[in-house]
Amino acid sequence: MGTDRASRIAWLAGLALLIVAPFIGLYPIFMMKALCFAIFACAFNLLLGYTGLLSFGHAAYLGAAAYGTGWLIKSAGWSPELGVLAGTLFAAAIGLLVGLIAIRRQGIYFAMITLAMAQMVYFVWLQAPFTGGEDGLQGVPRGKLLGLVDLESDTALYFVVLAVFVAVFLFIVRVVHSPFGQVLKAIRENEPRAVSLGYDVDKYKLLAFVLSTGLAGLAGSLKTLVLGFATLSDAHWSLSGEVVLMTLLGGMGTFAGPVLGAFTIIGLQNFLADRVGSWVTVIIGAIFVICVVAFRRGFVGELLAWRNKRRAAGKG
Repeated sequence: MGTDRASRIAWLAGLALLIVAPFIGLYPIFMMKALCFAIFACAFNLLLGYTGLLSFGHAAYLGAAAYGTGWLIKSAGWSPELGVLAGTLFAAAIGLLVGLIAIRRQGIYFAMITLAMAQMVYFVWLQAPFTGGEDGLQGVPRGKLLGLVDLESDTALYFVVLAVFVAVFLFIVRVVHSPFGQVLKAIRENEPRAVSLGYDVDKYKLLAFVLSTGLAGLAGSLKTLVLGFATLSDAHWSLSGEVVLMTLLGGMGTFAGPVLGAFTIIGLQNFLADRVGSWVTVIIGAIFVICVVAFRRGFVGELLAWRNKRRAAGKG
């Protein structure tokens, strides 16, 4: 009971910190970028941490939504909310097509198919005339949310992004704790047993894949709105590797882990880039190695394991 109370207090403290962040000197653009990647990592964790499917091509969906939203707002004159919604649905549609091809494979074969399909999507953005090629899609306006809220204000946009992040986080918590989420966990733990119990495993995995890609697209759409541009780096395979790192660093299969991992990686990239230059990649790699060797469950995973061990010792 006390542990549950402590968890609730920790969640409320984290939310309170995010709410006051713009007023205590934390740069709103950095915080919004970190929140976008936190959504991306949470979406990826839904697939890897709770379903057991390792995708090496998740940047494709973030990039697809980023380009789609950017073009619709800038060139087609759509409002920001419709642009973000369309970008999210676009990413989910691509995820559905890729999932129908990849979902019947397992392990490394599934991962390689997702990587191959992501590279195909990447070259589409490289060659398509409306994406700007290597220059990217620049000058995307923020506009007004519902015609009322001026998103040119960093503070106003920050609270919109924060509200979306909280909604996505609560949605994922609800999904994981639902009967659907319990089936996903069963598939992760023992897929043949889930099949023997009569579950249509491929259908469940496909739905989890589409949900994950759609939420990844939402992160990409918001990122374009925040930064005002979409570039090839949004769809590059290296970003797919970064989201794996964020998830494992924070704690795969936990709710807070991907959020902490995203803030850690984005924080290191932003605050160390000007100080150590390209060495930031080496530093992040070293942190990952240390995490794998010493904290195999990730930061949050190790903390939860320690808490459970104490609870078991107390009952004993």
